[in-house]
Amino acid sequence: MASSDTIFGRILSGEIPCQEVYADDLCLAFRDVNPQAPVHVLVIPREPIAQLGEATDEHEALLGHLLLVAAKVARLEGLESWRTVINSGADAGQTVFHLHLHVIGGRPLAWPPG
Repeated sequence: MASSDTIFGRILSGEIPCQEVYADDLCLAFRDVNPQAPVHVLVIPREPIAQLGEATDEHEALLGHLLLVAAKVARLEGLESWRTVINSGADAGQTVFHLHLHVIGGRPLAWPPG
């Protein structure tokens, strides 16, 4: 499991401020401080799961909720097209070990991403 002392844990505790886009009892969505597109929002669960690879059957409803919130965030941001990315593990580009979804859009996105 992720530690609550990651930067995202510190954001959730209010120790570090963020530009909140959406929040509910299960998650928080906020603007990425290093955006890769005009819209780049992170959606994080309040429960500290380190990465998608550590999620269990108990997290099924939470994972579905995070995807629905990603779509809600895209609509709130006025996006008609967007990319949702989940990096799981260091070799996949994950740098903060607290599960998070990237909602990226506002410009054409190439494929493959990298």
